[in-house]
Amino acid sequence: MPSGAGWLPHGYHLDPHTHDHGQLVYAAAGTLATTTERGTWVAPANRMTWTPPGFAHSHRFYGRTDVRLLTVPIEWCGELVEHPSVFAVSPLLREAVLALTDDRPEARPGAHRRLFAVVVDELSDTPEQSLHLPEPGDDRLRAVTDLLHADPARTATLAELGRIAGASERTLSRLFHTELGMSFHRWRTTLRIHHALAHLTDGMSVTDTAVACGWSNPSSFIDAFSEVVGQTPGSYQADLRNSPTSP
Repeated sequence: MPSGAGWLPHGYHLDPHTHDHGQLVYAAAGTLATTTERGTWVAPANRMTWTPPGFAHSHRFYGRTDVRLLTVPIEWCGELVEHPSVFAVSPLLREAVLALTDDRPEARPGAHRRLFAVVVDELSDTPEQSLHLPEPGDDRLRAVTDLLHADPARTATLAELGRIAGASERTLSRLFHTELGMSFHRWRTTLRIHHALAHLTDGMSVTDTAVACGWSNPSSFIDAFSEVVGQTPGSYQADLRNSPTSP
C-alpha cells in the first residue's frame, strides 16, 4: 500500500487540496490539525485523521511532527465512514501504521496488504468526535466564531458576543445547537483545547497554557483537557517527550 513518512517543522502548513483516494494521517510525534468544509479535527499522538476522496482539506502541524501518511485506495474507502473524521489510535493500530510507513520491505508477498486490513479493522469503531470543531454557515454565528478564533481566551458571554454580531443570545444559542450540534460553551471549550494542544506541543507550561487559552485557573483547564483529550496536559507533554519516534 502507498505510504510515506517524514519530519515536518512546527507551524508547517499544507494549503487546501484534494485526493482521488482516501488518506489517513497520523502524528507519531507532535500534533496535526486537519481542516475541511465540515470543520477542524486536531489529532495528537492518540488520534488519527481520516479524509475520504474528494474532500478539500488542509493540514497544520504543531511541534516537530513525525508525520505518517497512508493512502487508502478507492476500493477500501467504503470500509470507512463517508465524511472526514478522527479516530482513537489503539496500540495495535499505532504499531501497524508505523510498520506500514517505515519503508520496510515486505517479509512475504501480500504482507503489507494484510497489515493494511488490520488498520481498516481497527478503524471500524465509531469515530472520535470530541476533538472535532465544526464551523458554521450562518453569517451571524460565523461572526461570533470568528471573534473567538481571533482570541480564544476572550471571556465575553454569548449575549455580549451577540451584541457585536447583531443577534440575540437566544438566537445564537439555538444556532449553536442546530448548526454545530453543541452548546456555545462546548464549542468554545473545544476551540480552546485545540489551541492548548498547539501550545503544549510547542513546550509551553501547563499553567501558561491555561492562562493563554482563557481558563481562570490551571485545575479547571486540566479537568477540561482531560475530558476532551483523554489524558492530563502533563501526561500529554510527557508522552511527547518520551515518544520512541522523537529525535
